[in-house]
Amino acid sequence: MSDVSAGPETVDAVVLVPIKAFHLAKGRLAPVLDAAHRDRLARWTAERVLAAAAPAAVAVVCDDAEVATWAAGHGALVLREVGVGLNAAVDHAVGQLRAEGHEHVVVAHGDLPCPPRLASFARSGTVTLVPDRRSDGTNLLSFPLDVELAASYGGGSFRRHLEAAMRTGCSVEVIRDPLLALDIDHPSDLSHPLVKDVLPPWLRTNPDNPSPTR
Repeated sequence: MSDVSAGPETVDAVVLVPIKAFHLAKGRLAPVLDAAHRDRLARWTAERVLAAAAPAAVAVVCDDAEVATWAAGHGALVLREVGVGLNAAVDHAVGQLRAEGHEHVVVAHGDLPCPPRLASFARSGTVTLVPDRRSDGTNLLSFPLDVELAASYGGGSFRRHLEAAMRTGCSVEVIRDPLLALDIDHPSDLSHPLVKDVLPPWLRTNPDNPSPTR
């Protein structure tokens, strides 16, 4: 297992992006952002993640009709999974991509504000993991589709995914990418220097006033 960005040859892959209903997203930001701004923020980060998936094929797994319409409008393959929860939705979507003949998948969440080119994390014969900056969550999980690797998102997912990856028999690579490690889950994430640099003007906040600039 390595902990650096250099690794095996990259391969063609499909990027899979789980996206929650925009109007339900980012509830933990409620102390600093109202519902309309949370919805708009969720769309903004999701657009950045889909853009970072190019030029690879991209699929969106979701349980919301509005997200499905939005994803289709952005050229993504839409995989609807209703009422099964995040982990089962990702597993079912991975199974569909496998059945369609894809060889490798890169799972990246839709709340990443500074995503680099996601397909570059697909390594031949390798499971690649990028943890969040707290080494708790899994912001990216890339693996060949000829192995079974179940989704295990939620608190502490990075450790669970790493342990599962090491049981696959594949090479395992951990990449601590400073941009990909960023996500927006907590109010403090909005003030991270790298996040603040890219936030759109309508979301910038005054340090003396948590209300967003309008």
